[in-house]
Formats: sequence, C-alpha cells, structure tokens
Amino acid sequence: MRKKYFAVVSSLLCITALLAACGTAKTSTSSASTNSAPAPAASSSTSNTASSSAPSASSTTTTDKELVVYSAMGFDKDVTDAFQKKTGITVKLADSGTGPLLAKVQAEKPNPQWDIVWFDGNSSMQGLNDQGMLLKNYSPANMANYTDLGKGLEPSDHSYHPVTVTTSGALAYNTTLLQDSEAPKDWPDLLKPQYKGAVAMNNPSISGPTYTTVLNWVKIQNGVPQGEDFVSKMKANGMIVFDSNGPTLQNLIKGTVKIAVAQDSAIITAMQDPNNHLKIIYPTSGVATLSSNIAINAKAPHMDAAKQFVEYVLSPEAIKVAQASKNGGDATFESIIQGAPSKPGLRPDGIKWNTIDPIFGAQHENEIKTWFTQNIVQK
Repeated sequence: MRKKYFAVVSSLLCITALLAACGTAKTSTSSASTNSAPAPAASSSTSNTASSSAPSASSTTTTDKELVVYSAMGFDKDVTDAFQKKTGITVKLADSGTGPLLAKVQAEKPNPQWDIVWFDGNSSMQGLNDQGMLLKNYSPANMANYTDLGKGLEPSDHSYHPVTVTTSGALAYNTTLLQDSEAPKDWPDLLKPQYKGAVAMNNPSISGPTYTTVLNWVKIQNGVPQGEDFVSKMKANGMIVFDSNGPTLQNLIKGTVKIAVAQDSAIITAMQDPNNHLKIIYPTSGVATLSSNIAINAKAPHMDAAKQFVEYVLSPEAIKVAQASKNGGDATFESIIQGAPSKPGLRPDGIKWNTIDPIFGAQHENEIKTWFTQNIVQK
C-alpha cells in the first residue's frame, strides 16, 4: 500500500475506541498464562520457507509458548481456542474491526507486537505487504488443501494466504417494506427515484469489506472517477452511511431504510432469524469476491508459533471449527479448503463473482477512502 494511504489509516487511531467494524474490540488471553509476551526476537531475514519444511500444528514442537493474533474475523476466538488446546501455545487474541486493526498495526510499525493478522479484504493486506510488513515467500504445506478458487487467490509472493470467501457487497431488503417485485435487481437500480432515501451502506474507512464493494463499483463502471460518480449519485438519491454491517442491517430491520448494501455473510446470518423479514439479492452485474486472508509479521516475535498457526488455519479441521462458530456472521462463508466443504444452501447458484485486483486496490485505497469521507460521509 502506498505511504499516503497510511496517513489515513494512522488517523483512525484517534477514533479507534469509537469504531465498530466486523466486531467489538476485545483482547482474549488464556487463563493458563499470566506472563506478558516476551520482547520481540531480533529478525534478520524474511526469506522463503519451503513447503517441505513448513511446520505442522500437530507434529512440530516449538520453543514458542505464546502467539499474538490481531484479527477481525467473527469466528477467530473459536479457532484460536482450538489451536491453543491442540498445541499448548497460549494465544493472545486482539479482536476488532478491520479499521482499528489496521490502525493498530500501523502504530506499532517501529516495534510490532503482533505475529498474525487476519481480516477480510486482500487490497488492505496487499497494502501491508507493500510496506514490507509481511513475511514473503512462505508456502505452508497446507496450501495443498486449496480448491482451484483458493489457489487463484494466493498472491505470487505468498505474503498472505486466503482462508475463506464471501462477497463484500450484496443487497438486502426488508420484506415488510418492499414486495419482491419492487426490489432492485442490479446496482444501477439504486439510483431510481423510488429508492430515494431508502438505501444504506457501510463506511469503507471503518468496515474493511466495504472498500472491496466500492472497488467492485469502480470495476463495473470502468474506472475510479466513474465509480466515484456512481457513489455520488447514490448519495444524491438519499443514501445513508453507517459504520459497519451491524448498524446498517439493524437499521434495515427497524425500517429506517428499505435496502442495505452489506457483506453477504452478515445478511445470510441475519436472515436466519425469521423475525427480521429480510431477503438477499445478488446484483446481476456482479458482486466482489471477498477473501479473508491471514499473514505473518515479517518480524514476528514468535515466528515458529505463527507458522504453526497458519498451517492449522488452512486445515480442514480449523475450517470446520470456523463453520461451527456462533460468534458473528463470518461463519457463513464459502470454503476454499478441500475436506471442509461449504455448508449446503447458503447461496443460490448463478451468482456473478467479480475478481478485484489487490494491487490496484492497494494503490488507490487512500485516494478512494479519502474521497468517500470528504464527499459522502461529511456532506
């Protein structure tokens, strides 16, 4: 990610306590350990670790007794608890929304305290990689578990690793306020007069997945200026911006708005409560493929434990733990790990999945988020 992006990310520190993105910020540490994390060990290399020598969470011993994970995934505590039970390594989990997580990582850049980062959106992860913050050329042995989709989402330098897939932006509507025949079918429909003041979305500077939604509009509209013009027209038609999936969908359920743009996993989870009266639409011009991605700090204080954790996360065992989680909506994902198939019936057939270039996304992140804040949020 370009340096100018991080000026915006750093400014998020001032409001971190107020931000609510994919989850409520919290830190979880096993009661088995009362010791603080040891000082980061000196690291002089971020060179390749071959797949054949990659550690296994079940078979490799390590002198590391702790692991520090910064995550914005709803199921992260279930997975870290299972890993801790399996390996005996105490996991210190700092769970927050993507915006606060990125701000924390940037603030710690001179002296990073984290071993692992895990959140939705490969453009923001690519931004960390552009800063030299991620361990490159590390190929976990469990990459062999990837489906074809998973293989296609893995970056060429293996600096981060896709774990799950959802879509960053689908449409939900309140069936008590809109009949099926009245609901929009594609993104341009949101500009029609009948939807004036009826649409809400998340703030991409706070909700990490929503930046990928905006990038999808840029892709569909064939350029950044055209994409921004589309969002401006949505704003002119009365679109309301909330921080993240939670408040956006709550306002849809309450009837403040009739339609919401949100991550489809959050919509699917909300739909499981019949009292919410929601239905989902996948626009015909396409939705953005959103991968959750995990990466290791290039200067990880607990490098061996970090590699063990990545191996575990890419295993069918860990994916099944995540699928069974009741913590948040992130568990309703499409699996890209063989041996842990997706839950049946989560999504309809025929969805048009658009692929977003993470390098393009990282290059334009500061520009687009700044524009959105100044022209959509603040007006």
